[in-house]
Amino acid sequence: MALPADLSLGLRSGPGLCAACVRQSPPLDGTLAAVPYAYPWSTLITRYKFGEQHGWAGFFAALLLKAPGVPQAFDSLGTQDWVVPVPLSAQRLHTRGFNQAWELASALARQSQTAARADARLLLRVKHTRPQSQLKREARLANVKGAFQVDPLRVAELQGRRVLLVDDVMTSGASLFTAAQALRDAGAAHITAVVLARTAPA
Repeated sequence: MALPADLSLGLRSGPGLCAACVRQSPPLDGTLAAVPYAYPWSTLITRYKFGEQHGWAGFFAALLLKAPGVPQAFDSLGTQDWVVPVPLSAQRLHTRGFNQAWELASALARQSQTAARADARLLLRVKHTRPQSQLKREARLANVKGAFQVDPLRVAELQGRRVLLVDDVMTSGASLFTAAQALRDAGAAHITAVVLARTAPA
């Protein structure tokens, strides 16, 4: 006898959750990614991020908009919703010369023709931290704790709104989770991370 395709017998109402999410609900409602963080994408992203090649943003945005779920996420946004990049500290922005997440978010908003507003100043990075790549997985969350804050004068603009939180790479998720928590604490109702590349779960 063939088994039913859905062994939940109709009880499942949404996508399955990983064990970590069952133990503690993350501040993100979902994460959408285009490619794995592996060769050749990892090499291209490194050149984009550290080689001052921000012209790649348009190509990466087009790639993301072909990923499952991403066009629908942008289509679901209204005129009062937001497309927000993960911000850099002032020191890192000065060193790098541009915020790769903002370039990607801006290109995504433009290419998707979303009704939402793309804004690089709604979410602020208020603490300079060590690069996450220098830290082991368990130290990354502590490193970015308290690093993000919504502009105190603009908290009302987030009340009950949907947010697409954009970054180039998701590794441990520490930066995205901490940034999402700051948005959630300020009143955002629904937050989806949109990342170009994601590392495989450990």
